Amino acid sequence: MSFEDLVKSARSYRRFSAKPLPQDFLHRMVSYARFSPSSKNLQFLKYMIVSSEKGKNALFPVLKWAGALTEWDGPSEGERPQGYIVILLDKSLSPNPSCDHGIVAQTMQLGAAEEGVGCCMIGSFGKSTLSQVLDLPEDLTPCLVLAFGYPGETILLEDASNPENVIYYRDSSDVHHVPKRPLSELIAGEK
Repeated sequence: MSFEDLVKSARSYRRFSAKPLPQDFLHRMVSYARFSPSSKNLQFLKYMIVSSEKGKNALFPVLKWAGALTEWDGPSEGERPQGYIVILLDKSLSPNPSCDHGIVAQTMQLGAAEEGVGCCMIGSFGKSTLSQVLDLPEDLTPCLVLAFGYPGETILLEDASNPENVIYYRDSSDVHHVPKRPLSELIAGEK
């Protein structure tokens, strides 16, 4: 698979199949994150792996799934993720995550896509509620949640027919459409 195809396949999947992930999959994703660049190489991020049924059932209701799909409350029982990785800031090592959580999240999402596994990065959750659900110590604060599972939906990338409206949507066949601005609109200039 070319790198461009890999990037195109690394979408925000919000519905998953019931097929279980390989046993070492989530640990492998954290290993990819471990080798990612880190601000000042401080490596101040930690990772909570959530793969037990009890853990997944406790975490799921804390997450908000798709802001643009106002009529949809998230994946139904048979479409939920098979595992999660919660990216945590270790405040004893740094007061803020800089951009590191985005770097490691994208690294894990690309690693998952290479294996045919879908991922959704979720930043919409109550930090204190999530901390309570995970029973986190005070020095660890959640930055981002990554949901993983084999894709259970079709996602189409397409050129935005109207660059003013790039909101994703689902059509009557339940296909998830993701309009993208044209490249000419993204390049601010060249010198």
